[in-house]
Amino acid sequence: MINNRPIKHCLTVCLAESFQYTKLRDKLLDTTRAQVFRNALIVDFKTGCSVIFSYGVVAHWNVSLDDRHNLREILLEYASKPDAEPQEDNFSYEVGCPQDRFQHDHIELQSDDFKVLLALSHAMAQSIKLAAFEGQAIDTIRATHYLPQALAREGIIKLNRKAMAKIRGQLFLTKSDIILNYDLLDTPEFFWEHPEYQHIYSMAANYLEIRQRTDVLSKKLETIHELLEMLADEQKHQHSSALEWIIIWLIAVEIVMSLLDKLL
Repeated sequence: MINNRPIKHCLTVCLAESFQYTKLRDKLLDTTRAQVFRNALIVDFKTGCSVIFSYGVVAHWNVSLDDRHNLREILLEYASKPDAEPQEDNFSYEVGCPQDRFQHDHIELQSDDFKVLLALSHAMAQSIKLAAFEGQAIDTIRATHYLPQALAREGIIKLNRKAMAKIRGQLFLTKSDIILNYDLLDTPEFFWEHPEYQHIYSMAANYLEIRQRTDVLSKKLETIHELLEMLADEQKHQHSSALEWIIIWLIAVEIVMSLLDKLL
């Protein structure tokens, strides 16, 4: 039997750390055909729709290049910390299939009801946001990998207190940025109100290995935490050593002064 179902395209993009959600919502409600959901906006186009999440991600379902470009311009106006090189995920999909299925970056759907697409979009948005977190953690670990090597090789880290404080600050920022947004990787609240669509979300989340990748990210954060503790200990050691030398020099000066008094 020949399959005449058209193949459509889905593109998920992480544009920024977050959007100014309230202002963006008002703008889109005034200028587009938009619907509001909990932490998500759906913009309808002639050929498809775009699902926008407050944490800086948009999922385009069969949306033309021109419509994607125009929407992107609006989103960037309300973006906080836009990404210089936005991460993207591409999928193909078809509608009218015997069952819902996700394999080989291709999605088979029985229906393209907007709530079905929204359920899938939640998983896809979490996946690409998780990829951004993973990249952030990896970049930070790579940038500081020489520190434990230097400590193991030389017994000390040859950095002044200011340089070490800057590195500690960067490590802490990376960890806190991820931890503060970690709830984004939980099951979205949308499914509390619409549990009948959770199996669609679970199908996509399992395929995209969100839970397994979240566990790996947790281990990367543990590595960053260990680096923070190591730098804190080293900074305390350097501070203690400096105090010890000050005390030694003060004692030496006192001894010299005493000797001079006796000689004179």
